[in-house]
Amino acid sequence: MDTVVDHRMSITAPEQVIYDHLLYCIEQESPEQMIQRFRMLFLDGGRYPDDRVSSALGQILASSSVQAIFPHLLNRCCHILINRWQSRPQFQLSIPLLIELFEAVPDAPAGFSYRRSLSAAKLQGLVKGFRQTHQYATLRRLAQVLSQSVEDYGREPAPSIQSSNQPRSLGTLIQRYPYLYQHCLLDDRSTQDQQNTVYRIQTQAQQKLELDLSRYITYHVRRSQIQHQGTPEQVSRLIRPVANPTLLDERNLNQAIRHYSGKAIGGRTYRDVANGFILHTRQTQTYASFKDNLYQYIVTGVEPTYGQRQFNNQLHKQLQLILPDSATKPVNDFLVVRTCSQLLNFLVVDNAKSPHHFVFIDLVTNLGPILTTGLLLRIVLFCSKVRPYLERRFSILFNHYEYSERGAVQWLVTALETLNVAFVTNFGTLDLSLLPKK
Repeated sequence: MDTVVDHRMSITAPEQVIYDHLLYCIEQESPEQMIQRFRMLFLDGGRYPDDRVSSALGQILASSSVQAIFPHLLNRCCHILINRWQSRPQFQLSIPLLIELFEAVPDAPAGFSYRRSLSAAKLQGLVKGFRQTHQYATLRRLAQVLSQSVEDYGREPAPSIQSSNQPRSLGTLIQRYPYLYQHCLLDDRSTQDQQNTVYRIQTQAQQKLELDLSRYITYHVRRSQIQHQGTPEQVSRLIRPVANPTLLDERNLNQAIRHYSGKAIGGRTYRDVANGFILHTRQTQTYASFKDNLYQYIVTGVEPTYGQRQFNNQLHKQLQLILPDSATKPVNDFLVVRTCSQLLNFLVVDNAKSPHHFVFIDLVTNLGPILTTGLLLRIVLFCSKVRPYLERRFSILFNHYEYSERGAVQWLVTALETLNVAFVTNFGTLDLSLLPKK
């Protein structure tokens, strides 16, 4: 780990030569020319037209630390191009074409000298090794997101990311879930430019999702009003239909919107209930009593027949295991955040190395995705600091099933879509409470 950090802090002179060269070229050349240049430099194994750059790459290949350096070099070179293209909609489709280069790394060309063939083979071996890294997986996801302009959100992903003769995998849906972007498209080595890029496209995708849902709801409100006054023919003539912007069916989407934005809990909204619990917590004396109150706050969202079987006992035991030595301490921000984050581990998934999520699957199967997401929403509305932590839990599930066929993980697709609705209705900027009751 120290080696990685040191490399990140200090760039060698040969690396800088390559970075500066690409930064200069991208200001002068079209995306097609840059993709060709990138292929010549890293993939073809032939003589690059700029001797200074070719020599710099040769020095890197000859370095004893090339295995550690090369993935970061290649990742950063990709991002030099991506950062330039992503801000221009007309160039965005060049990004998946760039990443697609890695899918078919050629063998060393015939006719080279023995020495040059060895160098080409080493380079191509390193490139093939790069495809097994977390950095490359992150690049593929980013390309998947950027393969669609903001205006194309909701359509099928561009076919260049995944072969059209293969079943669509869960990973091709990444662009639909802005709350995953920070966790699936960045890592601890991401530069500030990369973070800015992801934040920008995340904001655009979030705004587009909110706008699409707003238009959908407005359409249903108008349709409901006109239906009381005219015929179906008049309805179709007066208002243009608006497509469902989610992968939920219309009934479940309408139910989710009403549930998360309306007074679904004893005449109160989710936010009303959370605010009441926040006020109650301020009067709590000890951490032990806080955990007892938190237990009650959560289980009131669980159907009694399900909770009494085993879930309530499991939840209670889990709470007792969290910081038991702090039972008599006064409640503070650290204890609240730690407790809520540990609960999300229990309810969704613990960690990427051991992504066990039996509880979550059981909840979705028995309570359904709307009530299950409602449990998570209760926690996040009470303790807003753990919202990124919840997003991280879902990114672990997404990464775990990334290459699974969509149909095989439909439960997860439904959960991801439902969380989208829960976030928009409770953290978005638009009023989505107008959907007519049926």
